[in-house]
Amino acid sequence: MVEFLRVCRVNICTYTGCLLWKKKLSLNGYRCSMLVNKVLGVPIVFLHGLSYNIGIWQRLGVTDLLDEKHVPYIALDMPYGEKSLCKPKTRDVEKNVSFVYDVIENVFGGFISPVLVGASIGGYIALQFASRFPVKGLVLVGPARVFEEQLLQSYDSFKFPSTILWGSEDSSIASEDMRTLAAKLPNSKLIIYQGAKHSAYKDCPERFKHDLLELYVKAEA
Repeated sequence: MVEFLRVCRVNICTYTGCLLWKKKLSLNGYRCSMLVNKVLGVPIVFLHGLSYNIGIWQRLGVTDLLDEKHVPYIALDMPYGEKSLCKPKTRDVEKNVSFVYDVIENVFGGFISPVLVGASIGGYIALQFASRFPVKGLVLVGPARVFEEQLLQSYDSFKFPSTILWGSEDSSIASEDMRTLAAKLPNSKLIIYQGAKHSAYKDCPERFKHDLLELYVKAEA
């Protein structure tokens, strides 16, 4: 485990509506919004936090950056989301994990091992997914519920690169929990965003995009 400190200025930008096209996915009883860039390569799958939806990745310019670099991705409105455009709603772990798998398989015409980006509960779902299916890498932003027994038993098998991002002003997730998680993941790096809160990627968008692309290069190798 390697730990880094990123210093960033908080709330220095105003994000205006960079609207991308959305698709409405109907799959296995779910009807949910998503953003897709279907090009060749290892896909990135974005799993938002509880009170967000796919719009957060647009507002931060993440999807624009990946479009420019021709990186495939899926940003999903998840069934667990309070503000996501996805029905029916459920926080059931198995149903959310299966939904992610089914979407990847549907969009790309077969399952492709992805890089998963998960924030808070999205990070939890990403860890649950990685304990069941092959992945190329993880970017976890203040992930929740990381010490469940089933997850703890699977961490030794996580040989892919993982980046854990944590805001120094996060009042929801303890720094010691993130350091412990990083120590348990065999190929991980903990990066602390100085001055950022629980949604650290939102407070430090440029740092986040840099760290995402850095992890992506490792996952592609």
